[in-house]
Amino acid sequence: MSDNPSYYQHHVFFCMNVREGKDARQSCGNCGAEKAQKHAKKRIKELGLSGAGKVRVNQSGCLDRCEEGPVLVVYPEGTWYTYVDNDDIDDIIDTHLVGGKVVERLKI
Repeated sequence: MSDNPSYYQHHVFFCMNVREGKDARQSCGNCGAEKAQKHAKKRIKELGLSGAGKVRVNQSGCLDRCEEGPVLVVYPEGTWYTYVDNDDIDDIIDTHLVGGKVVERLKI
């Protein structure tokens, strides 16, 4: 194991999985995940929080929790969230990524 600090202080992954077909289960990609991820990425940049040693917002394939979703996960903490709209994304950014506190109402 390395004693080096993580490249990013926080790494945020948005599940973007899309299941298709008439019998397909719920999927994050069909619940506005792309729009939410783009909003988060834009807001992180506007706040000057992007880049090495700061925050990285990424898309992810299936994280296997779509029934609880849409979902995102924040590392290194491993905190899982669901969200409904950009206000929820802003709350995660302001409270967790900036303020260092878990957003209990959105935690799964």
